[in-house]
Amino acid sequence: MSWDRELEVAAAAVRQASRVCRAVQRDVDPLTLEKSDRSPVTVADFASQALVARALLEAFPDDPLVGEEDAAALRDPAHAWRLHEVSARVSAEVTADVGDVLRWIDHGGAAAVGPRAWVLDPVDGTKGFLRGEQYAVALALLVDGVPTVAALACPNLPLTDAPGAAVGTVLLAVRGAGARVAPLFEAGPARAARVSARDDVTGLRLCESVESGHTAHDRSAALVERLGITALPVRLDSQAKYGVVARGDAELYLRLPTRPGYREKVWDHAAGALVVQEAGGTVTDVDGRALDFGRGRELSANRGVVVSHGRLHDRVLATLAALGV
Repeated sequence: MSWDRELEVAAAAVRQASRVCRAVQRDVDPLTLEKSDRSPVTVADFASQALVARALLEAFPDDPLVGEEDAAALRDPAHAWRLHEVSARVSAEVTADVGDVLRWIDHGGAAAVGPRAWVLDPVDGTKGFLRGEQYAVALALLVDGVPTVAALACPNLPLTDAPGAAVGTVLLAVRGAGARVAPLFEAGPARAARVSARDDVTGLRLCESVESGHTAHDRSAALVERLGITALPVRLDSQAKYGVVARGDAELYLRLPTRPGYREKVWDHAAGALVVQEAGGTVTDVDGRALDFGRGRELSANRGVVVSHGRLHDRVLATLAALGV
């Protein structure tokens, strides 16, 4: 079966959302709210979800969307001025009124996945976004709970690590058809994304979350010491870490459990996981199980996430087990 249409729509949607996110990030005040879990949400999160939802509704009206945000806070009269700003940002890209914007945002409220369902993190790495650093717009199509199409836009990630490289990268993948990397904001050809071929365990390059609440940095440090890894870990926000591994600029990404019972959200990993796998890498939880995206809004069957270029994945898992992770 061809997934060309799905990939085309997904790529265009994350590019459009990324343009709005970039414009908001350049503003002095991104108009931040605090959610019930005390995590931040900005005008960019809402506008991005509205634009992606609109594109999916137009192209695939029967497909549910599992999105991170909902419009409840924007319906509060006390936040009417924020709703106005979100609507203005969306209207800069498409014709829309306030009612359209609220409806599109709330389209992301699907509680579970079905035969087909899209998964969206409209601004993955909001704290990085607020710092002016890395974030991503991450969209994936699940088919029977399996990531099948992915578009991962990283607006602040240079296209390569070469000096002067264009800033803004999008990684695209279809299950069984490989992964590609292309400029996000500029015209330019896509190239194949391939993981690193590094075999020396001491030379592994590790990336992990900036926020200590997202991964256990002390356990990552213990792994680095046990394996004799010499390079210092690189910390960056969002699924941009998946992109860095997929294109061969790092070999390992760890998201280790920070507390018992915590489960990762599907939108934080669906797009990135497929991109890495199609680039030749391996993605499991810390116990070596494949990530199960077919259980709703959380990876309830998994514990943590380990992403690698594949060559030393089993050794990394064995070391984590020996450390009691």
